[in-house]
Amino acid sequence: MCLKIKSVYKILCFTALFVILCYIEGKLNLISSKTDPSKMSGRRILACEFEVFGIVQGVFFRKHTEETGRKLGVRGWCMNTKDGTVKGQMEGEEGPLNQMKEWLSKTGSPSSQIDKAVFSEPKVISDFTYDNFSIKRVR
Repeated sequence: MCLKIKSVYKILCFTALFVILCYIEGKLNLISSKTDPSKMSGRRILACEFEVFGIVQGVFFRKHTEETGRKLGVRGWCMNTKDGTVKGQMEGEEGPLNQMKEWLSKTGSPSSQIDKAVFSEPKVISDFTYDNFSIKRVR
């Protein structure tokens, strides 16, 4: 009887040691899944700011940006600036956000002429800030 208890004790000790080592090496992530809601749901939401330069005002650029954002499932806003650019914020999963960056950099509205698009470094956020993609109007 005493021999069986020692064997079970050894197995429990080795299992505990294995779990501790996996956690230390980062293979077992017990903490971040509880503290980062985006990891709990299996999705990673990124957010960044953007500004697009070129002929982007008076060519329905914001309208097409809004439509493209909604089609891709990207949320945020865009607006004209006094400097003749269009700037905004956007958030979404990595794939759609990268597609939106590509669209803002190279496609735009049919009549636009994009010289360049600048993006901030994407940040991981725990949940969406916006309900959809919209146009902000300066008054």
